[in-house]
Amino acid sequence: MTAPTLGSLRVNGATLHYEVRGRGPLLLLIPGGSGGAASFDGIADDLAAAHTVATYDPRGMSQSTLDDPEAEQRVTEHADDAFRMLELLSPGEPARVFGTSSGAIVALHVLAAHPERVERLVAHEPPVVEVLPDACDHRALIARVQETFRARGLMPAMAVFAAGLTKDGTPTEPMADTELPPQAAARAEQTMANLPYFVGRIVPSFMSYTPDVNRLEALSDRLVLACGKDSRGELPYRAAAFLAERLGTELLHFPGGHTGLTTHPTEFGELLRETCGHDRRS
Repeated sequence: MTAPTLGSLRVNGATLHYEVRGRGPLLLLIPGGSGGAASFDGIADDLAAAHTVATYDPRGMSQSTLDDPEAEQRVTEHADDAFRMLELLSPGEPARVFGTSSGAIVALHVLAAHPERVERLVAHEPPVVEVLPDACDHRALIARVQETFRARGLMPAMAVFAAGLTKDGTPTEPMADTELPPQAAARAEQTMANLPYFVGRIVPSFMSYTPDVNRLEALSDRLVLACGKDSRGELPYRAAAFLAERLGTELLHFPGGHTGLTTHPTEFGELLRETCGHDRRS
């Protein structure tokens, strides 16, 4: 794996850690969940053959520090962070953007707020549950997650959250313990360390976000909504598919499920490279 160039960017209320690889037009990768820049290690080098690939730790995650650790987190501010990254790394030129999960929510807001900075956006399973007809049920889920987190702690809250995301309400079986390579083990440890912040701050704010559907419809020629082949019926899939239907656009299917980026990195990266190169397929 090629060592990236590291940098830091001062933004409102935070300092962002970012990583850059390759040369060519900018491709900004926005991580989701409790992952940071390292979550793209499996695909970044291959993408860097044709792009300047940049990713970063979202504010409050991993090496991106908050001035006020108790600050409320908002999609609009996270989207402004991504916009500042585009301004820094691709001044005057529209860039290609990929976001997954909560990072895809951020990316949707960047497109709506700053369309002149985005040439193409691939949004993979943004859990924009407020677009769904049964949005009230999912608001109740998030309330249960937060109450469980306060009363019983992180892992019980994660179990409630995971069950609510699946199609039948049953969480997937945990993976058997395996010995990971040192770098992968370090990533997993950091992801776990980010979980309390993700569950307590990101989940309630981001999953109550309502995208500007009319605005996105006007910009749909540069928006690709995507889902995992294996996650049909799950909540993030349903939200993304419903939004694609509202916008009248096709839904692109990536290998794997919601975490296909991790489980199928080679195939995932190949399709992302083709899609960012304007070779679209469904």
